[in-house]
Amino acid sequence: MTPTRSIVLASGNPGKLREIRQALGDLPVRVLGLEEFGRIEPPEERGETFAENARQKALYYAAATGQWCLADDSGLAVDALGGAPGVRSARYAEESFPPGADRKARDAANNARLLAELADVPDDRRTARFVCHLALAGTEGILLEVDDTVEGVIIRHPRGENGFGYDPLFLVPDLGRTIAELPAGEKNRISHRGKAVRHFAALLRSLLAS
Repeated sequence: MTPTRSIVLASGNPGKLREIRQALGDLPVRVLGLEEFGRIEPPEERGETFAENARQKALYYAAATGQWCLADDSGLAVDALGGAPGVRSARYAEESFPPGADRKARDAANNARLLAELADVPDDRRTARFVCHLALAGTEGILLEVDDTVEGVIIRHPRGENGFGYDPLFLVPDLGRTIAELPAGEKNRISHRGKAVRHFAALLRSLLAS
């Protein structure tokens, strides 16, 4: 199949790039990484929702590259905290990040803050969900949007060595395991991003056919 359309992924994460390329592998598209366009200053994320941030990034990088651009914004929403950490999921405890902190150190600080804020919340009120919003934009505007979630509860002690971020604290009740206890294939099958990407692929097929 000869690709007929290039799509730029608005992320420098090589894992996300591999995932998107695999998910869209049977479509006539070529998925490009941002590094193929040289240094592009990232936009300041000012949105109050995952959808607003995804749209902003997609439109920004579509204008910067002249290509269709796919962006995602995702994170954790905890009901007892009014939806926090939400769009601040990756920087929830940024005031306590050590200088030059790597992702592991940032994850540990974020998880510590989350557990501290839920310390007095009973187990039956620790419901939460991971949310992923995907937006595809061209220079003419937004072309497609999808979102998906995975429901769970926040446990009191981390479990599992896989994944990253809040995965060790996020228990999927139907499986009896945290996201960090799942092998990669099973995580991709049930995760918010995995489901959103599969939904996006189906809609993109229809868009390309039209």
